[in-house]
Amino acid sequence: MPLDKIVVVVLDGVGAGEMPDAAAYGDQGSDTLGNMAREVGGLRLPNLAAAGLGNLHAIAGVAPATAPRGAFGRMAEASAGKDTTTGHWEMAGVVTPVAMPTFAAGFPPEIIEPYEAAIGRKVLGNKPASGTAVIEELGEEHLRTGRPIVYTSADSVFQVAAHEEAFGLEELYRICAVARQQLDRWRVGRVIARPFVGAPGAFKRTYNRRDYSLEPPPNVLDALCAAGVAVVGIGKISDIFAGRSVPRNVHTEGNADGIERTIDETRALARGLVFSNLVDFDMLYGHRNDVPGMAAALAAFDARLPALCEAAGPRGAVVVTADHGNDPTTPSTDHSREYVPLLCLGGGVRAGVDLGVRRTFADLGCTLAENFGVDAGAAVTPSAQSFLADIGASA
Repeated sequence: MPLDKIVVVVLDGVGAGEMPDAAAYGDQGSDTLGNMAREVGGLRLPNLAAAGLGNLHAIAGVAPATAPRGAFGRMAEASAGKDTTTGHWEMAGVVTPVAMPTFAAGFPPEIIEPYEAAIGRKVLGNKPASGTAVIEELGEEHLRTGRPIVYTSADSVFQVAAHEEAFGLEELYRICAVARQQLDRWRVGRVIARPFVGAPGAFKRTYNRRDYSLEPPPNVLDALCAAGVAVVGIGKISDIFAGRSVPRNVHTEGNADGIERTIDETRALARGLVFSNLVDFDMLYGHRNDVPGMAAALAAFDARLPALCEAAGPRGAVVVTADHGNDPTTPSTDHSREYVPLLCLGGGVRAGVDLGVRRTFADLGCTLAENFGVDAGAAVTPSAQSFLADIGASA
């Protein structure tokens, strides 16, 4: 029998060891889970450990389970890149063979000048930077001049930071929408609105962030919606898919809120998919190299995992995974090219199944399509293989 509901929880940035091509991305030695666990003297994650997290690879404090309660494995990213957009799209069946462009020297005049003309303002920054650092550096000048702060990273992103009160949240959203329209031709993955509040020396980013994604190719979410299967997004899922095929999306104020909203929506759903992104792992801890913070966030998620499984019910499955790595122990504050965990647990999942190393995140999308009986067709890369039968369910 197929599963009634599947809950996919993306621990944003929580990678599980460097991929074979990590050196090509400057990420040799990256291992978000392994390195973080070592640095804090071991993690205590009893529920994730029981599900098989320690069976994936060496994680200090998380011993391999002799009788895992779930199915466990890792997934390799087949797409070129290591960013949020390609990772989530691949989970929905789409492999991106050519990496989206990045801008190591900032955005060239042919991008930035038409943007400034369109919004009627000059910008500040226009360089790769840490989001918190660039706000501290340029926030006071931004308040004085009214010029928005534009910056990028190792990902394909055009980020715009502005003071939520002095500049105005709606104005920030407006100029980000302008950027999205202009940047489609350049295939830039995301435009991100980065609002902040406070005064110089005490600026703080808020959860009113908004992502403006490049329009995705046809994917499994489209197929699910076309077939009338309920799809609920939690956090930035709708933004990542450009607002398409996520008819219900719940805004969240960080991990703790995101976990509770995921539990609530899962409990209320009779049949369908809940797709949740917990952004703090990446935004607050990975990008800031905050090892203790990421470790504490994992423990907080672990404590609520039983409640999430209970909400999924006897014919449900909870899939815990990630979209890329973001190793907080390395000098870099950028994403890292890593395998991601694949833990499947809950009442509808056969225990103790080793899912191995999946060749693509798209295996997850293929599994979703098979479970809900939809023909995803070209929306799923031909190399993808469903693991539905492996976890004990069938279409």
